[in-house]
Amino acid sequence: MDYQINRIEYTKEMAKDYTILVPDMLDVHFMFIQKIMEQEGHRTVLLKNKGRSVIDAGLKYVHNDTCYPALIVIGQFIDALQSGEYDVNKVAVIITQTGGGCRASNYLHLLRKALAKAGFPQIPVISLNVAGLEKNSGFQLTLPVLIKAMAAVVYGDMLMLLRNQVRPYEINEGDAERKRKYWTEKLCEDFTHSKGLTRNEMRENLRQIVKSFAEIPMEKREKIKVGIVGEIFVKYSALANNDLEDFLHEQGCEVNVPGLLGFLTFYIGNKLEEIKIYGGNKVKEFVLEQVRVYLTGIEKIMIDAINEDGTFKAPMPFRKVRELVAPVISYGCDMGEGWLLTAEMIELAEHGYKNIVCAQPFGCLPNHIVGKGMIRKIRELHPDANIVPIDYDPGATKVNQENRIKLMLAVAKENM
Repeated sequence: MDYQINRIEYTKEMAKDYTILVPDMLDVHFMFIQKIMEQEGHRTVLLKNKGRSVIDAGLKYVHNDTCYPALIVIGQFIDALQSGEYDVNKVAVIITQTGGGCRASNYLHLLRKALAKAGFPQIPVISLNVAGLEKNSGFQLTLPVLIKAMAAVVYGDMLMLLRNQVRPYEINEGDAERKRKYWTEKLCEDFTHSKGLTRNEMRENLRQIVKSFAEIPMEKREKIKVGIVGEIFVKYSALANNDLEDFLHEQGCEVNVPGLLGFLTFYIGNKLEEIKIYGGNKVKEFVLEQVRVYLTGIEKIMIDAINEDGTFKAPMPFRKVRELVAPVISYGCDMGEGWLLTAEMIELAEHGYKNIVCAQPFGCLPNHIVGKGMIRKIRELHPDANIVPIDYDPGATKVNQENRIKLMLAVAKENM
């Protein structure tokens, strides 16, 4: 059967009464993003449907050779649309694009084709991108929105990091999550009044956040420290990685998941490098350089806030992470997560998180090269690195994945 794929633009008129469905990737960060979209006048729903029905929907409407993140994102959309919870004639879906060579660009067309095949050709697909790939009159990324979004990344990274460093040691179970929810709600309310966005406001907020988490009663004891790296969606999304963070917490581990700010800085740096090598628009180059300077500045504010308190371990500055990987892999390896994935494994090992889960989505060749393919080289630098690549695909069982992780943890206990 031939499916005619016509692009349906999300218009200003639609923005008045349509609901935008947002895929679930980062539970902390995306709550901020959802709030920002609502403040711009968009009714949004952050999808939380999960389970086998999501995977089955993806398998039915996406070719099974497609990478797992594409399958799971599209499956979550279609499963939600088929649930009967939404008026399918008053709903739109949104997906990110970075302009890269894989998920960053091609999911948009896969999604439109899948929606048409599932009987929803009328549903607009919004491309969330800063590369000018597609535009919608009813959804625009203005400068104030971008400033809020970058602030959301910093606050989200901070809350994710502090929650993970407190949760294994909290005396009163749930304190860290309650504190995270409190700050998320407070900061979202601040965003409504355009507060918490300047550097000085960020500095003060981040200091207060660190202080409040440091006040949580904790009992420090020896724990197995585990880092998580991988393709960006499987690395962060509990839907895609079968609740990996919760599983590791149940096993008595302290978890470290590198933040989103590093990926954004990596992306901007790659775009600047492309202009430097191949040429390009000088105005675009200037804007990208200013964004990089801004990201570096707010990263320093976050790191300083953590170090000033002294209770928690701050991430390495991106500049340092980039230097660490120089002897190991070329900066020209920038497809997908590229050299950053390798760099994050080295950073984690140097930070004391020598036990690492590398999430390998099915069909993601770049991830396998810079993940599994670099393990031997990393072990040459860090012989005590205990790295396990875990495959995530429609046919992989949660039991098998968890058993492989338990074997890694058994080695970690011996090393302790």
